[in-house]
Amino acid sequence: MAGDNGYHFMVYGVPSQLPWNRGENPFFVSVHGDNADEISALWQQLSGLDGSARPLDAAPRAPLYGMLTDRFGVTRGLDVTAPYNN
Repeated sequence: MAGDNGYHFMVYGVPSQLPWNRGENPFFVSVHGDNADEISALWQQLSGLDGSARPLDAAPRAPLYGMLTDRFGVTRGLDVTAPYNN
């Protein structure tokens, strides 16, 4: 789903390589944006949810990428989209 501001949201279930246990990895929320400053600001807001995190940093597939899991077990992945190179 894409928002009017250019953000893309995706929600998905537990990856097939992980066992499903009620309350563990219930679902993931992925947020893709084009603007590093906006993604960084959103990261700062979400990082206060008392959970664990993979720091927001450069990654092989994105200029910025990070993951946060809050105290309720909801995992959010945030990244800045990068052009696809064939």
